[in-house]
Amino acid sequence: MSTTTRPQPIRTIAEAGTYVTRVCFKHGPPVKTGIELEWLVIDPHDPDRRPDVQTLVTLLGPHAPATLAAGSPGVPLPRGGLVTVEPGGQLEISSLPYHSVTDLITAMTADIQALRGLLAPAGFELSGVAADPHRLPHRILRTPRYDAMADRFDQFGPAGRVMMCSTASTQICLDLGSGAEAADRWRAAHYLGPVLLAAFANSPRTAGELVPAAASTRMSSWWQLDPERTRPPASTVLEDYAERVVDTQVLARRRATGDWRVAQSLTLREWIDSGEQVTTADIDLHLSMLFPPVRPQGYLEIRYLDAQPGDEWIVPLALLAALFAGPHPVGEVLRGCAEGADRWQQATEQGLADPVLRSIAARLLDIAIPGLDGLGLPPAMREQVDRVLRRRLCEGVNPGSEIPLVEGRL
Repeated sequence: MSTTTRPQPIRTIAEAGTYVTRVCFKHGPPVKTGIELEWLVIDPHDPDRRPDVQTLVTLLGPHAPATLAAGSPGVPLPRGGLVTVEPGGQLEISSLPYHSVTDLITAMTADIQALRGLLAPAGFELSGVAADPHRLPHRILRTPRYDAMADRFDQFGPAGRVMMCSTASTQICLDLGSGAEAADRWRAAHYLGPVLLAAFANSPRTAGELVPAAASTRMSSWWQLDPERTRPPASTVLEDYAERVVDTQVLARRRATGDWRVAQSLTLREWIDSGEQVTTADIDLHLSMLFPPVRPQGYLEIRYLDAQPGDEWIVPLALLAALFAGPHPVGEVLRGCAEGADRWQQATEQGLADPVLRSIAARLLDIAIPGLDGLGLPPAMREQVDRVLRRRLCEGVNPGSEIPLVEGRL
């Protein structure tokens, strides 16, 4: 995340706050959209089978990330998406940012097809659910970063292992915007969180019931972890994020060799106040290990959506692009979603069975229609988006309720 090539020293809390604000909140016209899609990798004929490191190295070939195979070139997929591997062997494609949502969908669709083609010789497929209902969590990928995360999250029980190894998300990336609209877009991304989490929940249970059944056991696993690192913000004032960053415990310190885990628990504020050297690279690592439902990365990384079945990731992408198409729909979101803005727990546990969120969801489609009209989606795709949005928002049926239809089994 750093904008410099060489780490710079950070000597005071004020310097840290300035740096955090500069790299997390980059103002400018909101013109680009990106997406990061994760999947569990499954064998539909053998629910207990999982890929190991060597299998993934072989299947991904030059597309394998260096975290999986040291020295791998990590070649992008044909349309520019980068493949990464999560601790439990989940695969992720991170798209390039696009000015056109239609172009983004076209590019990501092509890259998904390419990834499926790489997996097919070994009989593996990309799952349509966001939490593994069959296999207990098992970490196949060991890096200093993941070792530090696992060590910290194990202190909170089994939910950390579930989150790291047995879940998958849809992450949508939107520009922050300029001036006053940036503050509104930041708030709107949070206000939409509970209702969209509920509408697109797709992880009703995990293997071994390590996380209790819920509309989204994926998000339930996050809420059971380090709350300063993962919870929704107490304040949606944009400028308050830097305070959260400095008051969250440092989870890892990058070292040239060996372990990144920290021997002593301390916040970034305490680390800076100790007089020990802290650099912009240290803060970059710290920022990457905060996991709020909306994470500022110089843009808005919306993290509260479960992985979707099949090609239905197109639907929340189109919806969010439409709701953020200009100041007017953003203002409508702020007014229409305020009542449910703090109902994260109800969304996670009940989905749109929560009456407040159900009422809000039913109004969202009307807010989105003008923006959807402006996306230029091909007619068949627009029909699909409208059909699924009516089912999710107006009928209140989330994809997790349809898992037997999607996966053929629980």
